[in-house]
Amino acid sequence: MSLPSAFRLVTPVDQEAPRRAALLQELGIREEPDPEFDEFARALAQELEAPFAMVNIIGPERQYFAGLYPSSRDRGVDPETDPFRTMACDHGYCMYVVTRKHAMALDEVMDYHLFANNPVVEEIGVRAYLGAPLIDGTETLGTICVVDTKPHDWGTEGVAFIKARAAELVERIHQRARLLKRPR
Repeated sequence: MSLPSAFRLVTPVDQEAPRRAALLQELGIREEPDPEFDEFARALAQELEAPFAMVNIIGPERQYFAGLYPSSRDRGVDPETDPFRTMACDHGYCMYVVTRKHAMALDEVMDYHLFANNPVVEEIGVRAYLGAPLIDGTETLGTICVVDTKPHDWGTEGVAFIKARAAELVERIHQRARLLKRPR
């Protein structure tokens, strides 16, 4: 059953997309599969006992999962052409995390009429979401998130954990960027 349009939440407008794109390029982050991010997503899913996890780079036109669990290789798909690596900006909940710059936990998306009608509920079966922004100074690079196909009580510990892991990943991104800039 579809909710009346008056109950739907409009996907937030992402005013920072152009700045984010420039910063991501400067940091060496591209819209391409990243084995290190895939491994990060795998560990995140295992640590939070969730079937899916992502490192999400949000661009002006789409979301790109540079890190994905299960990874393309886990599913026997070419990472370069994996259709699960991309998603429209109005699908899922990461756009809300990016624009608000705050972690978000939805233990049961059906409990939130504003989120229950999101396309990922029908298309993928998402029932629970936990995400945190990748904050670099005052800019948001993207998100990390886990999703479940059944309700999941993330608790305050889960929120604190994913926020800490997001900060850790931002530091790793900076370490990689410094290594790329070193003279050879």
